[in-house]
Amino acid sequence: MRIATPDLVTNSYFPALAAEELGVFREEGLDAHVQLLPSLDAVNALRDGGVDFVAGGAHTTLLAFPQWKGVKLVVTLSQGTPWLLVVRADLPARRGDVGAVKGLRIGAAPGPDRAFLHLLAEVGIDPARDGVTIGPVPGALDPGASFGVVAADALERRLVDGFWANALGSETAVRRGVGKVIADVRRGDGPPGAGQYTFAALATTETLITREPERVAAAVRAIVRTQRMLRKEPARASEVGRRRFPPAAAEIIAAIVERDLPFYDPVISQAAVETMNGFAQAIGLLATPVRYDDVVATRLSPLWSQGTRELTPPR
Repeated sequence: MRIATPDLVTNSYFPALAAEELGVFREEGLDAHVQLLPSLDAVNALRDGGVDFVAGGAHTTLLAFPQWKGVKLVVTLSQGTPWLLVVRADLPARRGDVGAVKGLRIGAAPGPDRAFLHLLAEVGIDPARDGVTIGPVPGALDPGASFGVVAADALERRLVDGFWANALGSETAVRRGVGKVIADVRRGDGPPGAGQYTFAALATTETLITREPERVAAAVRAIVRTQRMLRKEPARASEVGRRRFPPAAAEIIAAIVERDLPFYDPVISQAAVETMNGFAQAIGLLATPVRYDDVVATRLSPLWSQGTRELTPPR
């Protein structure tokens, strides 16, 4: 089973990687591997049969599946808009002051940059008028690169003045003393609703759900069990980090996962889908509203709360 993700070194899509590395997919009878692909490449590969699932921002699925035709979200990996706004530590910017980005160079990856641009629009900032330069950071598009880690390095080297990236990237910059968090929209910073623009989800095709329903169900069960395991033993995240992350990121992933435990909830709520679709319409990814049942594989929803057998992962 092939799972594509636009970022491996992240807390946002972490349950998918942890399910592989801690043996949860294997215990569900799946030979699964999570591989890194840029956001657009990942969803195109899902559409074209190159991968079986994508673990990424839910709204990015629309890049390859207009109007949600032919695809379904099957489980949430982590709730809420997963990116934070970080700027240089020496700038006179305060928490919640998104306007502090005026005149700055902000790094943002393709895909997440759409959420950042919408955030700016909602607080009345026009990048052209207000001198905000937004684009990938140097090296972030290299094969195997993780945007958050590369962004923290670029901030330290003064190649950018700030970035919009996952909590692992922001925590790296903060711990190095080179950056500070201006907005964590999941926790209420920024305009109302910004924390629900999108969420991290596992998506697959309707074809695979129809052809191999038990295989898809096994993948959902694995994610749910992994989230439960992390809530019970967040320190297990370090095992995953040591196998798949750069050393510096591996050292801090467990602390970030523990802090983010409230977001590791598998339920895809109707409210979350409605808000995400509203965001997708606002940025031109969705032409008209789409019903919840046309976005989510509701036949699998009992697995989100169903009593699955307890997992004792191999150590």
